[in-house]
Parts: sequence; structure tokens; C-alpha cells
Amino acid sequence: MTTGEGGTAVALGLLALLSIIIASGAHTAAYAFHAYLFAAASVAGVFAVINRYYERPAELPPQEIAGKPNYNFGPVKFAVTASMLWGIAGFLIGCIIAFQLAYPVVNLDIAQIAFGRLRPLHTSAVIFAFGGNVLIASSFYVVQRTCRARLAGDVAPWFVVLGYNFFIVVAGTGYLLGITQGKEYAEPEWYADLFLTVVWVAYLLVFLGTIWKRKEPHIFVANWFYLAFIVTIAMLHIVNNAAIPVSIFSPKSYIVWAGVQDAMVQWWYGHNAVGFFLTAGFLAIMYYFIPKRAERPVYSYRLSIIHFWALIFLYIWAGPHHLHYTALPDWAQTLGMVFSIMLWMPSWGGMINGLLTLQGAWDKLRTDPVLRLMVVSLAFYGMSTFEGPMMSIKAVNGLSHYTDWTIGHVHSGALGWVAYVSFGAIYCLVPWLWNRERLYSLRLVSWHFWVSTLGIVLYISAMWVAGIMQGLMWRAYNALGFLEYSFIESIDATHPLYVIRALGGVLFLLGSLIMAFNLYMTVRSPSTAAEPRAAGALVPAE
Repeated sequence: MTTGEGGTAVALGLLALLSIIIASGAHTAAYAFHAYLFAAASVAGVFAVINRYYERPAELPPQEIAGKPNYNFGPVKFAVTASMLWGIAGFLIGCIIAFQLAYPVVNLDIAQIAFGRLRPLHTSAVIFAFGGNVLIASSFYVVQRTCRARLAGDVAPWFVVLGYNFFIVVAGTGYLLGITQGKEYAEPEWYADLFLTVVWVAYLLVFLGTIWKRKEPHIFVANWFYLAFIVTIAMLHIVNNAAIPVSIFSPKSYIVWAGVQDAMVQWWYGHNAVGFFLTAGFLAIMYYFIPKRAERPVYSYRLSIIHFWALIFLYIWAGPHHLHYTALPDWAQTLGMVFSIMLWMPSWGGMINGLLTLQGAWDKLRTDPVLRLMVVSLAFYGMSTFEGPMMSIKAVNGLSHYTDWTIGHVHSGALGWVAYVSFGAIYCLVPWLWNRERLYSLRLVSWHFWVSTLGIVLYISAMWVAGIMQGLMWRAYNALGFLEYSFIESIDATHPLYVIRALGGVLFLLGSLIMAFNLYMTVRSPSTAAEPRAAGALVPAE
């Protein structure tokens, strides 16, 4: 057993012992349940490390064979599989809460499945479980291919993948059991946050270690975007979740920030979770997988570098636009608005760079629905990054704030941009990782594309109409200066649009089920290649 593996086994053993002690004195049954989960996972980890040691052949660690790196694709396969399972679960929960908004009786008067508990479960499952696993899988694949080097470490990549998914389980069950610190996109309590910090540091070290031992002198642009995503999310997570636990035996903690400072830190975190988790990481996917699928080099490598630095510098300042017309100082609100408007330029620069990569390959859109998915994702990215800065303008925000227009905007980016570019990457990765010549059925991919696109259009159109109508109704006054409509009248007016939104969500879920079937059949088909077929990154045009 290596020193690293021995240290891992000892650390997991100590965590198991500590978890059992905490469980025995836990103040709540829900917290005790989580402590026992930690103990069980730690014991399983110890046995996995020991089993790996006894099953390992006596020869030297994996070396290059015939000049080709012995890539470690096991963790990538696991993360790809987990992403699809979590994605379907998250989309299903989204449909349930959409119907709960249209028909409150769907809550069934059961606390654990009420809207207030399922809604954070939906957002976390889609953003962090589905999106996070796609990012980990694609980053581990891309960094190996573009660096021509095996992932750093042997146990560490598995710890990252398994540890991250264990965090998702702890967070999700916590929401259902009512354990939450009540912060948007940051609901898990202190003990889950601490564990995620350890996992995330390991993620950063594995990624940096792979780049450090690269055989390719050039660091491909996708790796810069992945690195920015990993480093910035670590900083955001630590600062926003700084808290003081009541005790080691209690799940409850108190955030160190208070009042408007807490709101500012939360939306500095919240918007940059969008900017770096849901944008920078997925732009890395765009810069690798669209050129690979189109078999064309990146249109302008120079533009991609400008895109990177401009986006990274500007995005971090845009959070205050979530707090217009609040107690936040007016200068801070204006600063957030100005930087949000400036973000339009680098965002569209990246979109244009991705679209122009298809020069000489536009005909592939007729025959390759996977490429069509990723190109349409760029169109949604461009639309969302125009709409977002526009909504940050105070005059527009006065109409859109607290309305369903914001929900439409979020989901045009989440479904059209993030999910579609993720689907495209997964469709590429599965045949490469499982050594299959092609996907089981391109026709099913096409069905997935059209069914999901119809669902997205229904969803976001309904929310745009509902949001603008709500904003106008809430601002309407009669001749005597009283409000023209009561709040309940605006709710009644938007009911048909809520039903349309729910139906759009069902269509999107149906598309993901078609995709899951297609991938399952692809994996079941016989292997036709001796090794993964994808090569390294294409040479840039300039």
C-alpha cells in the first residue's frame, strides 16, 4: 500500500470514528442520520482502499504504453453515469414543483415533499448534481487528453468523484429532513460544507497535478476555464458559508455575516455561482467538444484568450444587480449594473467564437443532431447573456424583479445553454469512454432535441409572459391612486401560464429519458475499438 493510500485509509477511519461519536450525541434524529451516513461511507472507503491494495498486480504503477499515456477514465465514467441519473431526478422534481405551483393540492400536505423543501432539492440536483458531475467528468477527460498525461494520483480522482456525490446525497436528504441554512444555492449546513471543501481542494490538486506533469507544452484554453471555475467556486463557497456551529452535536449554525452584508455576500456568491459554475466551466466544454464534434479548429484562439480574461475580470463584480431597490448602498447597486452591462461584450465574443468554429462545417447540422444540440446551446447562451445585462438595468429591473420573468431568464440559460451543451458533451463522451464506434441511434438524439426544444420554448415563453404581466399588474394604479389589482388577482391571471410551464418541463424530462435510453443501448452494444477513439485537442487556427 502506498503512503498516500495508507494515509487515506487512516483519515477515513478517523472520520468514521468521529461520525459515530457525533451520531451518539446528536441533538436531532436527522443530524444523527447524516452522521451515520458519514460513518458508513468512511468505512466503505477504507475497505475500498484495502481491497484495491490486495487486488493490485505486483508490477510497477501504470506507465505509458507505446508512447501513449495510460489514461484514467474510471472516475470519468462514474461521473458521466451519475450526471444522467441525477439529471433525470432533478428534472422530475422540477416537474413536480411546477405542478405544485399550478395545483397546490399536489403538495399532499406532506412536509417532506412540500414545495419549500423540494424546490432547493430541484435546484441542487440540477445545478450541482447534474451540472457538477458533467463538469468533473468533462474536466478530468479534457485535461488528460489535452495534456497527454494520466490524472494525478490514483485514489484522489476517485475520492473527488465519490466524495462529491456523497455530498449531494447528504445535502439532498438534508433538504427533505428540514436541515438547511436558508441561503440560495448554499442550503447545506456547516458539516456538509466542510466536507465539500475537502473534496474541492482534492479536485483542485488533481487538476493542477495533471497539468503540472503534462507532455504537451501548451495549456489548452478549456483548461484555463476549468481552472477558473474550480478556484473561484472554492473562494465563493468558503466566504459565503463562513459560519459558527451551535455545537459539534447540532446541525444548526449561524452565518458570520449579518444584515445587508450577508445579502451582499450571498449574491456575490449566488451570481458568481452562475458565472463560474454555470458559465466558465461549461464554456470549457464548448471550447473542447464543439471543435471535436465539428472536426474544425477553434475559430480564433486569440479571441478565446481575450474572452477568458475579460469574462473572469468582469463577472466577479456583477452580483449586486440582484439587490436593486434594497438596503444595499446605491453606489453598489450601480456598480453591479455597470459591470453586468459590460459583461455582454465578452459573453458574445465567446458565443461568436464558438459559432464561427463551424466555418466549413455548417452542413453537419443537417446530419449530426449532437452538434446541433451544442450549437443551439450557444444560441441560448447568447440570448441569456443579452437578457441578463438588460434585466440588470434599474429601469428594467423595476418591472422584472420578483416576477416570473426572472424564472424564464434563469431557465433559458439553465435548460438551453447549460443542459444542452452538457447533453452534447455526454453524447460525445459515452462512445469514447466505452469504446463504441457510434451512438446507438442518431434518430433518437434528434427526437431528444426536438422534444426538449419544444419544452424549453413552452417553459420560457410562459414565464416571460407571466413575468411581464405580473410586473405590469403590480404597478397599475386606478384614478384614485390605489392599486388596480390585488396580489391574488395576479396569481389567478398567471395560472394558465403555470400549467404551460409544467407541460414544458414534462417535455424536457421526456427528452432526457430518450437520451438515457439511447446511452444505455450504446453502452450495451458490442465494443468496436481497442481504446477510446477521441484524440487530443485540435490545433488552433492561429
